Amino acid sequence: MNNLKQASIQYILNNQAPSGAYIACPNFPTYHYSWFRDGSFIAYAMNLVGEHESAGRFHAWVADTILKRVDLIRTVLEKVEDGLEILPQDVLHTRYTLEGEDGVKEEWPNFQLDGFGTWLWALHQHHILAGEELSQNCLDAADWIGLYLRALWPQPCYDSWEEFPQDVHTHTLAAIYGGFKALVNLGFESYQIDADQVQAYILEHCVYDGYFVKYVGSFTVDANLLGLVLPYQVVPLNDDRFKKTIERIETSLLKEGGVQRYPTDTYYGGGEWVLLTAWLGWFYAESGLVEKAATCRQWIETQANPDGELPEQVPLVLNDPNYYLPWLRQWGEIASPLLWSHAKYLILRHVLK
Repeated sequence: MNNLKQASIQYILNNQAPSGAYIACPNFPTYHYSWFRDGSFIAYAMNLVGEHESAGRFHAWVADTILKRVDLIRTVLEKVEDGLEILPQDVLHTRYTLEGEDGVKEEWPNFQLDGFGTWLWALHQHHILAGEELSQNCLDAADWIGLYLRALWPQPCYDSWEEFPQDVHTHTLAAIYGGFKALVNLGFESYQIDADQVQAYILEHCVYDGYFVKYVGSFTVDANLLGLVLPYQVVPLNDDRFKKTIERIETSLLKEGGVQRYPTDTYYGGGEWVLLTAWLGWFYAESGLVEKAATCRQWIETQANPDGELPEQVPLVLNDPNYYLPWLRQWGEIASPLLWSHAKYLILRHVLK
């Protein structure tokens, strides 16, 4: 279905701002911002399809956005060193306007660390795939983010779904580990000790009964645990604990072809997410399970509307249907096109070639 591939590329390019930022979704007012988390995967997908200039512009925008806030990072580092409490106003935001300003229209759970680790990983991938040296701005921003993550990674924060701020999340730690490893590969060798510490923490505190769990102290899984291997490589593809995690994801979250976030999700009722289905397909493809990966791809293609738009999720099998209409009334129709969904679809197509 090459037309969906081309549509995905075009939706991403058409929704990249002059600044370089990718809007999360053009048709969903709450998502009229750019998240480093989403944008990093979008930029990676652009690298994979040869749109290196697009990816480079995103990374330059992120670097500029970070370097404007070096004083804030310095303050965080000082407060952590002095043992002082980190307040909401102290942290880097998780989303920004397309011009790189803080989003202030409504209250938002801004203390999220995974997106910063993901950006470091994606920046290193851009360096490899585009075959170009990174700008000094990008390298300086990367080092500042490394210092920021070094100071804050042990702290509870909101997860990649912007929920559960009281917990230490396995996927967040995996993204931070991936970020530290990217820094090492970019020449910042001092971060190897940080990577080792985060990896050791995950293996000691984020495993229960032989499988990885959603957060420290949890007994359940989350589909974002796929990130432990792809792309952050905390453990190898054939790790027994990861295999057991996949089994639990398949048993509890794979519903009629699509993948839900976690068992008690109620956002728009808790449907199946396109990007998570692509993520599982990515794992299948890398594991040599090509037919399973192709099934994920086909399911995704079925969810596209006639214009080739992929939504954030589809309400085919809901965890709790009672929550669907309240969210619909509050925020409107499910976000579509979600650029992160299109990016993950492009990644899956790439690994299935």
